[in-house]
Amino acid sequence: MDKMPPGLMEVLQPFLGSSWVVYGTNYRKAIFIFISNTGGEQINEVALEAWRSRRDREEILLQELEPVITRAVLDNPLHGFSRSGIMEEHLLDAVVPFLPLQRHHVRHCVLNELAQLGLEPRDEVVQAVLDSTNFFPEDEQLFSSNGCKTVASRIAFFL
Repeated sequence: MDKMPPGLMEVLQPFLGSSWVVYGTNYRKAIFIFISNTGGEQINEVALEAWRSRRDREEILLQELEPVITRAVLDNPLHGFSRSGIMEEHLLDAVVPFLPLQRHHVRHCVLNELAQLGLEPRDEVVQAVLDSTNFFPEDEQLFSSNGCKTVASRIAFFL
């Protein structure tokens, strides 16, 4: 959504609105999934503040993140939902934030990838992948910059 030009999403508003029937087709059971990177920095800040307050990542509530993400979308005039009737009429049912992954989450990704390859987990491979993964912020090295996206290619490198 953050790459879409503002206004383009308005074509979907009839499908999301209260009428449900467009051109003779009932869209009541249709599911539309909109993906956006907007709000990522704000999500990371909330996660970092939770960590600094000694709260587990899993304790972060949707109610904490939803207004932060919505504000990030509405404050970005280049976002696909900017000045959108979809946002103004509250036609989105749910916001599903993706929290940054910590080192133990990436470790699980490495172990899962090794299992999918039919390989026994070797501590030196797991540790090498973790050591080669970028974490932020610079001082704490807490969250993975890329999540688990690069795990498979890193495993191949260290086998």
